[in-house]
Amino acid sequence: MGEPTRVCYLLTFPKQLLCYQPLNARMSENVLCQPVSGRQDQKAFLDLEKRLYRDDPNWVPPLWSERVKLVGFKHHPFYDDAEGQTFLVRRGDRVVGRVLAVVNHAHNRYHEETRGFFGFFECEDDEEAAIELLNTAGNWLKERGMTGVRGPVHPSLNYEVGLLVDGFDTPPTFLIPYNHPYYERLIQAAGFEKSQDLYSYEASIDILETLDPKLLFVIEESTRRFNAVCRSIDPKNFNADVRVFLDIYNQSLQRTWGYVPMSEAEVDDQSKGLKNLLLPKLTSIAEIDGKPVGAGFGLLDYNPLIKKINGKLFPFGWLKLLMGRKKLKRLRLVSANVLPEYQKWGLGLVTLYKILPEAIKFGIEMGEFSWVLESNQLSRGTIERGGATRSKTHRIYDRSLTPDSEQAST
Repeated sequence: MGEPTRVCYLLTFPKQLLCYQPLNARMSENVLCQPVSGRQDQKAFLDLEKRLYRDDPNWVPPLWSERVKLVGFKHHPFYDDAEGQTFLVRRGDRVVGRVLAVVNHAHNRYHEETRGFFGFFECEDDEEAAIELLNTAGNWLKERGMTGVRGPVHPSLNYEVGLLVDGFDTPPTFLIPYNHPYYERLIQAAGFEKSQDLYSYEASIDILETLDPKLLFVIEESTRRFNAVCRSIDPKNFNADVRVFLDIYNQSLQRTWGYVPMSEAEVDDQSKGLKNLLLPKLTSIAEIDGKPVGAGFGLLDYNPLIKKINGKLFPFGWLKLLMGRKKLKRLRLVSANVLPEYQKWGLGLVTLYKILPEAIKFGIEMGEFSWVLESNQLSRGTIERGGATRSKTHRIYDRSLTPDSEQAST
């Protein structure tokens, strides 16, 4: 056989000529997966995402200045205690897929495992290429002593997590992953199986008017029992209060599935990022006798604005985000964390209850609780009892890297 035939069609639009290469011709070209090497490959890694979603109205570009750090192209404190390698898979000369493989030393020390991770997976609907891509990443992890791989995480569970498997009909909220529906099929074809689901719930902000009396009783009783006082983050001590929140976050999740404490450098980095995005009145710190024991915050859904600036913060993107946020109507209730010794007493509800009236004053119409582990029966039950409905499901997958689980690259 000779070179694949390329058929050109002249359309009715003036001077517009499109070339079409049949799918079976493209699929006959060889698949090759290689590590990202040099700026040209880095650009191809980032550009693939733009190309795959350019016609998808629900896709929202990432903040590109953050993306280049999280994938390891520029320094990020996560990689002070982790190794990462990005890969591109090509069919012929065309880039058709990408992935990041990660050895998270902090995770493996904390959980006493030898588990690798993958993230930032993007691929055309090309099963052979996807299998080659994920197998190559798996082999890289195996060479470093890993016996299993989990993902997608971007690049860990402290950042963006999971593959969207349900809820493709609406755009994602800020910092929630989005992907094509066929990705689940590609990942499963590479031998991955479900490990854990993560749920997003949404509710109209006027839920206060119909709050379950039992939940209201829990809030009132918990406040009375502990004499808990809630306050917003103090703008004059913003950095210190954000640090309080992140410290409570680290302590409160110690027994949570997959959790790994953020390093001091990560906490500092997160603090700087949140300073520009958080509105103090949409935050809450619960104190008992002056000691912070719980913290929560609502994060505005910046995605409509990020879409307008195409993910570019510079030179004027930041200004447009700050000026435009007054018109945002959706709030992501990211977290209500409580120190372990005060958990199961309703203080998380007390913390969130402080935020909701302020959200109404701001003009918020819809709130989202995300993400909630399917194994977290307490949080799920409370949210569902409060009237919220599940809107999206993200999934984390596992695969063994032991010899008897090898997947064929065909």
